[in-house]
Amino acid sequence: MDRKAKEDSKSGRGNGARPVSESRTEMVEVVLPQDANVLGNVLGGRVMHLVDIAGAIAAHRHCRSHVVTASVDHLDFRNPIRIGELIVLKSSVNRVFHTSLEVGVKVFSENVLSGERKHTTSAYVTYVALGEDGSPATVPPLVSETADDRRRFREALARRKTRLAHRNKKR
Repeated sequence: MDRKAKEDSKSGRGNGARPVSESRTEMVEVVLPQDANVLGNVLGGRVMHLVDIAGAIAAHRHCRSHVVTASVDHLDFRNPIRIGELIVLKSSVNRVFHTSLEVGVKVFSENVLSGERKHTTSAYVTYVALGEDGSPATVPPLVSETADDRRRFREALARRKTRLAHRNKKR
């Protein structure tokens, strides 16, 4: 077995697993007047829309298939984003399950003149991968590369348990 094959086997990549870094995504947009409320702050619905897009891109990149949004966990708006600022969204896959995966999305405002960034919003979005026939499909395994990746991987399991308990409680 050559060195690359040994590394792939050790890391889990030999089974079709993909590293977190392969699907990590950053989106940036300028906040324009049509994105804002009468106070000059970006609309919460616009932020939610962009969170779903940034999360879906990371999920698509990991699964290499179509995905649909299954749930969005707790969404807090910590700081406003003003007209003329940049909205920066960073997303990455936290953990995969059988046919679903959790993606973390962190949102920042960025002042274009000073470069100052403020954390404005965080969300955890669950997506379900779809096969060609539109039914749920198996998600490739995830390779955590950093200590932060491993922390997010561990924490995602607790959130999943809460989501499933909440969903089952409604039935």
